Amino acid sequence: MIKVFEGAGLLIYPLGACSALAVYIIAERIYALRKAAVMPQDLVDAVMAGKPLMGGRHTVLARIVEFAEQHNNDEGAVKAFARLEVNHMERGVPYLDVIYAAAPLIGLSGTVTGLLQVFSQINPDTGLPDPVAFTKGVALALSATVIGLSIAIPSLVGSGYLQRRIENYAAQLDVLLERILKRGRE
Repeated sequence: MIKVFEGAGLLIYPLGACSALAVYIIAERIYALRKAAVMPQDLVDAVMAGKPLMGGRHTVLARIVEFAEQHNNDEGAVKAFARLEVNHMERGVPYLDVIYAAAPLIGLSGTVTGLLQVFSQINPDTGLPDPVAFTKGVALALSATVIGLSIAIPSLVGSGYLQRRIENYAAQLDVLLERILKRGRE
């Protein structure tokens, strides 16, 4: 496995940065988007039943309810605040899109660099490449490509998962927002 990283040459540094950033974003967003941090069930039940809210004061839903209570005559402001909260839930996810697009391209540049190394080492007398340079060039080409793809695929999966989770929360918040606004009109 170490040989794969060595074979990628200097491209291992941007690939490593992409990998570390993707892991951080995915782990942080999974933690931040857990149900208890967005809309705990006791708070959802209280909103649906029209009861006074208890607990969960540092959650997305609690911030929306608190804002709605402070601005009970301005439905537009409450809806805008709810959209802003959904936007905050998306923090970092667009960077995963950049990573899953960039990592294979970085790997592809390794492929091109490796092939250039191979073809630049062709001996004009024999028409054959130097075996050592050929091996290093092919290793760079294949290693960088494999690493780039192995970063891109989990980033793509993580991005899709997180986006779907945020969309589900946004849909649930829309339903709850209608209840909150209805309660404010009464």
